Amino acid sequence: MPELFPKKPGITSSPTIDPLVHLNADGQKRDVLDALSLMIERAGLGIGDRLPPEVEIAKKLNVGRSKVREALIAWQNMGIVTRNKKAGTRLAAEVSSKSLHMPVTLKLEAESLLRTHAVRRPLEIEAVRLAARHVTAQQSKIILARSAELMAVYEAGENWRAADHRFHKAIHDACGNPLFEQLIRQIQDGFNAIYEAPFGQPHLGQATIPLHPGIADAIADGDEKQAVAIMGTIMDIVETEVRHMMGDQNV
Repeated sequence: MPELFPKKPGITSSPTIDPLVHLNADGQKRDVLDALSLMIERAGLGIGDRLPPEVEIAKKLNVGRSKVREALIAWQNMGIVTRNKKAGTRLAAEVSSKSLHMPVTLKLEAESLLRTHAVRRPLEIEAVRLAARHVTAQQSKIILARSAELMAVYEAGENWRAADHRFHKAIHDACGNPLFEQLIRQIQDGFNAIYEAPFGQPHLGQATIPLHPGIADAIADGDEKQAVAIMGTIMDIVETEVRHMMGDQNV
């Protein structure tokens, strides 16, 4: 039986090594993507190369086709693959650990996070600018209350993710344009569908939390410049953390 993902010319490997890992039937979406990442690297596939049909991947991995579809859609949302009926599923980003001293799945995780962060950055900055310009007295109270809630959870040493989401949602509601909330949520959902805890660290970005009250105060005061400056600093800190972790990872 021919290999599902035949090697490209010049790629050498033992003929007994199958590029796909046989998973347990209850394998999860992350497991599927880990196996696909390994397959792609072993097979030497590059940008523009086509992946086999979902049904073939599912059969080889011993998982349901729906799990393969969900996993590939998640990759599509993060810009790793493109999908359409005529062209099939093709790689849109490099899946290789050769350029970095880190496992291929962590490299993908880091690059995906940086891509989503790059798109989210201007949206978040413009959202706080508009919020500072259009915020009402009632919305200011809500933003300040969400800020106080976030700091209370953070200072108690508890998981602050949910409180952080509520804080930012209050800002998005105050900016006067519902598209900001929709677009940012889509970006977050696309990444969080797989990577709820990037690099296994659920508190990535924790260093930015003490800066959040400053945003709340700036918006409540109608200070667009200050709100934008603090949000820019927050986004810089998160990006720096991701890049730092990429440099620290070893195979």
